[in-house]
Amino acid sequence: MVRPTRRTGFTLIELMIVVVIIGILASIAIPKFARTKEKAYLATMKADLRNLASAQENYAMGNAGAYFPATVVTNAPADSLNAPGYAPTSGVTVTILAPVSGGWSATATHDATDKTCGIFMGNATAPNAAVKSASEVGCW
Repeated sequence: MVRPTRRTGFTLIELMIVVVIIGILASIAIPKFARTKEKAYLATMKADLRNLASAQENYAMGNAGAYFPATVVTNAPADSLNAPGYAPTSGVTVTILAPVSGGWSATATHDATDKTCGIFMGNATAPNAAVKSASEVGCW
């Protein structure tokens, strides 16, 4: 007498359906993750520019109202000569544009995104139309 064998496991169709469902979920999640990373980079650049604003005001108080000279500031220790007491986050490059009497402006870029953020204070010109008012950080 031949005994019927009972097979356990999943059929090929069931496995294919699971793979398709996982693919659909991944196609939804990956773009959302990329946007979240972009927002994090922008938040980092904005925070670095706000920290620069504080450092600029501290510097001006001790230097007869003069601001940091025009320079590019990275996270390297040598940059502390141009902007003492200030260093941006790793991966962020801050460019301080030529300061004017009673004001300054700066932009920030991040290695991982093509967006730029900027800020200006006092009599300086906004680095981009996206920066609407003084002391407000704008990104473009």
